[in-house]
Amino acid sequence: MLEKLVHWARIRSPWILHFNASACNACDIEVIAALTPRFDVERFGILLKGSPRHADILVVTGSVNRQVKARLKRIYEQMPEPKFVMAVGTCACSGGVFQHCYNVYEGVDKVIPVDVYVPGCPPKPEAIIHGVVKLIEKYKRAVGIIK
Repeated sequence: MLEKLVHWARIRSPWILHFNASACNACDIEVIAALTPRFDVERFGILLKGSPRHADILVVTGSVNRQVKARLKRIYEQMPEPKFVMAVGTCACSGGVFQHCYNVYEGVDKVIPVDVYVPGCPPKPEAIIHGVVKLIEKYKRAVGIIK
């Protein structure tokens, strides 16, 4: 019974943590725009949290370089299970224009596992919201609520 309540709460109120890996701030602005009253994702229960220990979803923007790799891994490891990662923007998905630089990894998935990719430079807030919805559906399939 308690397990069902926990699953219900996670589905109804996913908490996200935004991590800027070294973005130009265009994707960051779009993530924040999705949280503003115009798009109002809080009505779906999506809340921005400041601590990885309280977050269900890690939203990563920007290209991951060698300097930020250890921080990103540490934040990912601090998140409770089940945890999900969403790569937002072209730089996070593939490295973007920095793809073949000597200190840049070609996507977040080279450092931590990624569940959903939201491409675009920058992606629209609607696409970011759609990515969160896909993560919720993935969680429902993982716990056996939907098939």
